[in-house]
Amino acid sequence: MYSPWPMRPSPDPLLRPRHGAARIGWLLLGLLCVALGVIGAFVPLMPTTIFLILAAGCFARSSPRLEARLLDHPRFGPSIRAWRDQGAMPLSAKRAACIGIVVGYGLFWCAARPGAGLALAVAIGMAACAAWIVRRPLPVEDR
Repeated sequence: MYSPWPMRPSPDPLLRPRHGAARIGWLLLGLLCVALGVIGAFVPLMPTTIFLILAAGCFARSSPRLEARLLDHPRFGPSIRAWRDQGAMPLSAKRAACIGIVVGYGLFWCAARPGAGLALAVAIGMAACAAWIVRRPLPVEDR
C-alpha cells in the first residue's frame, strides 16, 4: 500500500519543501503537535497518538532526525508506523478512543445541558467518529 510518508526518513524531494520558510513552518507545526501530544498524555480525554502521527508527518517534510526519533520511540513508534503503513489502530487504542468519546459526550451533556437538537447532532457526529475508528483495521502483528 502506498503511503505519502515513508516508514523511515528519506531525502525524497517530493516530501521536503525546497523553500526554507516552508520547512520552518512544517518544523514549528510538528513541534506544536508534539507539545499537544505530551499534554494529551497527562490530560484526560485529550488524545496523544494522533498528535504524534501528525507531528511525524510534519517532520517528514522538515526534519528527518526528529521524524526518526518519533518512529523509533518505544511507546509511540509502533502505533505511528502501523498507521502509516496500514492505516491500522491497535485494539487498545480503539477501546480508549471509544471510551473517550462516550465520556466526552457525557461531560458535554452534563455541563452544557444542550437542547434535544444539539444533543442529537453532537451524538450523531461522535457516533460517526466512533464508527470510523472501529472500522480501522488492526495492525498485522495484532491479528
